[in-house]
Amino acid sequence: MLFYLLFIQVAINLGVIYIWPEQAMLQNIVILASIVIYLLIFQFFRIPNIVINADSNQVLAPADGKVVVVEKTTENEHFKDERIQISIFMSPLNVHNNRAPVAGKVKSFIYHKGKYLVAWHPKSSTDNERTTMVMTMANGVEILVRQIAGAMARRIKWYVKEGSELTQGQEFGFIKFGSRVDVFLPTDAKVIVSLGTKTKGGQTVLAEFA
Repeated sequence: MLFYLLFIQVAINLGVIYIWPEQAMLQNIVILASIVIYLLIFQFFRIPNIVINADSNQVLAPADGKVVVVEKTTENEHFKDERIQISIFMSPLNVHNNRAPVAGKVKSFIYHKGKYLVAWHPKSSTDNERTTMVMTMANGVEILVRQIAGAMARRIKWYVKEGSELTQGQEFGFIKFGSRVDVFLPTDAKVIVSLGTKTKGGQTVLAEFA
């Protein structure tokens, strides 16, 4: 995508120079705008190398962003019982690849078509385009991870399927532009983060198991 973006921007700049050869200020503005846009898109699609300290007793953040929900709630799609929900909002400036919060086997993976409400909207978790992944850990504990598209994010990518084995911190998907990831944990998990906590995918500890 970055190659095509660069090609388009070069074509636009050459077109401006050809059509308005005397308009040096206009040319400079277009060139500057092209550089800024390219750098922003480049930053958005970056996937930094990180060190993952795997721990089977910990739940790691699945994404970079900010914690916007920490509460007990009823998860109605799969578990249909009370769970701890931790939600992370990803702004367009965050890294947008998603990582497995725990090691385990993908028990189920479902893609849902839906709306594009803003990612922090209460109904985005159930009404927006989203995926639902249930992972079973080695000790039998199950957690649910949900990718949610936002008002700008209109394309969710995933690299797993039912039966996939994931290591803790392994990339399993990507959401383009502003979006959100929900994690549903057993109620006996000890939550480490709070509202407003800034997270790093694969590094920040969300919760611990006894």
